[in-house]
Amino acid sequence: MNYLGIDVSKTKIDCCLFINEISGKKKTKVFSNNEIGFNNLINWFTLLKISHNDLLITLEATGIYHENLCYFLHDAGCTLALSNPFRARRFAQSMSILNKTDKADSEVLAKYGAFAHLKIWKPDSENIKFLKHLIARRDAVYSDLLRENNRLEKSTFNHTSIQVINMIKNSIDSLQSSLLSIDEMISDLIEQDRDLKSDLDLLQSIPAIGKRTGLLMLNLFHSHQFDTASQAAAYVGLVPLQRQSGTSVRGASRLSKTGSTKIRSSLYMAAVVAIRHNPHVKVMYDRLLKNGKAKMAALCAAMRKLIHICYGVLKNKTPYHADFLQENS
Repeated sequence: MNYLGIDVSKTKIDCCLFINEISGKKKTKVFSNNEIGFNNLINWFTLLKISHNDLLITLEATGIYHENLCYFLHDAGCTLALSNPFRARRFAQSMSILNKTDKADSEVLAKYGAFAHLKIWKPDSENIKFLKHLIARRDAVYSDLLRENNRLEKSTFNHTSIQVINMIKNSIDSLQSSLLSIDEMISDLIEQDRDLKSDLDLLQSIPAIGKRTGLLMLNLFHSHQFDTASQAAAYVGLVPLQRQSGTSVRGASRLSKTGSTKIRSSLYMAAVVAIRHNPHVKVMYDRLLKNGKAKMAALCAAMRKLIHICYGVLKNKTPYHADFLQENS
């Protein structure tokens, strides 16, 4: 087996290839992060007589800069795995690789792919990809709308000219119109896709999961494969990390926070509602408080519980059943 690690940046990709296992010969090369560079990378495999069926490519999920490369390599028949940057760095430290350069990172990724048994990457469906882009665009427009509303509020306190105030109001109207248009596109997309519509209905059957949080959960579970609910919670960054050693070290637990801050923020607001209106979450939250847990720790547990419930309804294809708690108690 041959292992290729690719460190992706905005303009280039640093590659480290181990031929015939990690202990084999190592070759490095740098290509541009565009289609020309991608074709040169494929030609490099050909010159080295590396078969796509005998190659595992490991990359880090680096914002958006890795996406075009992933789709290109997948279409070319290559096998890819995406690593968590935090875990890849911890792997490097465990091997006493302290240098943090693009070249060193590509070597770490090749070795990490060989030892970590990462899941094989699969591209999103066209509808999920479109949904992801629409959600990102909506978030951007909504952020702009909040800023313009803040500017309009401030303008009433600093004698801003009426012409400028009208410009701000026109901008607000335009942004509100854009939001409505995006929401309509999202609704149309969901209605046209039977699987997405069914899964969103399942998610919204959970008390405290509204449409916005439901869409984020829909995107999460359709974009990633999780074998357990705990894996999903860990991906989002809702797994508590303990710091304990012997009898002298007793550090407080804290969340890993290695996942999406957007999802965690949405789940936080959902958890605030859930501790009052979701039977499963409320029982757990009250029990934790009774046992002496801090309110914030109990609320984080509520967020984690919501992820587990979302995973459960989607896996079993069954709407949330409030009586399940009493039936199994």
